[in-house]
Amino acid sequence: MQQKRLGNADFTISPIGLGTWAIAGPGWEFGWGAQDDADSLAALEYAVERGVNWIDTAAVYGLGHAEEVVGQLLRRVPASRRPLVFTKGSLVWDRSTKKISHSLAPESLLQEIEDSLRRLQVQTIDLYQIHWPAFPPGGPDDRIEAALAVLAKARDQGKIRAIGVSNFNVAQIRRAQAVTAIASLQPPYSALMREVENDILPFCEQAGIGVIAYSTLQSGLLTGAMNRARIASLPDDDWRKTRSPDYQEPRLTRNLALVETLRSIGQRHGLTPAAVAIAWVLRQSAVTGAIVGARRSGQVDGLIGAADFRLSPQELAEITLLLPEGMGTNVPEAAS
Repeated sequence: MQQKRLGNADFTISPIGLGTWAIAGPGWEFGWGAQDDADSLAALEYAVERGVNWIDTAAVYGLGHAEEVVGQLLRRVPASRRPLVFTKGSLVWDRSTKKISHSLAPESLLQEIEDSLRRLQVQTIDLYQIHWPAFPPGGPDDRIEAALAVLAKARDQGKIRAIGVSNFNVAQIRRAQAVTAIASLQPPYSALMREVENDILPFCEQAGIGVIAYSTLQSGLLTGAMNRARIASLPDDDWRKTRSPDYQEPRLTRNLALVETLRSIGQRHGLTPAAVAIAWVLRQSAVTGAIVGARRSGQVDGLIGAADFRLSPQELAEITLLLPEGMGTNVPEAAS
């Protein structure tokens, strides 16, 4: 895959990166149901073999479990093919109740960095990101500057290579930039979540900040594998079944119609609906890479075809006709 530099970082990334939210396992607030770690490792390893050179994770995914799985991957992959590792902090949890909360306190972030290094079994994290500037979203964000100062210190100490932010608006990015250099932003972006097109993507492109988009497949809805029967059969501990408005009416009918358009376009090119949905995100010049999730190695090939696919103006027009009105997001609190 052709690679691009991620903002001001000293590394380049493939257009597709593998995310680990979906493989974090059960037993936490935003789980996707049971998951076999052997399947997860096989999917990650196969993606690396196919040219994916970065894995995105977060401390909170599975309350540390996703980072541990990535750490296992790094021990299995030869050094010559070792993927870059991106992780995120600021969402913390009570070990007894497993309740998730938010902290940008310097001492908390310092501990999070150490814990992530331990779980990943690395000496340096390639990209460390502030997961949320405030929690719940829209809450007090007065500790952004202190948090970025901690990350700058960790970078100077060699514990991280580059600093990123996630779920920040333009004003919050500017505040972060006033403290230290910001390599990237990780926002939600898909055909169903387009709010970032208004001002965030133009700002990042002008400022030279890389963008790695998450939820590009709307938590699996745009893969083409979801239908009403499958959604109804999702386990009760899968957050999508009960907490995602896009998986419920009145949005669901409209969304499934969009998926059929993606499927039709994909069939013309021998691609999956998922690859078309990812290509729609990658069409934006401001987007450096797209995060996708695979729970099994057999799903990987249907995703990475997006890396070299370009939608025609006519195909973009077909998709535009099915896009929902408005630009909103349905990302659940504290999950990305």
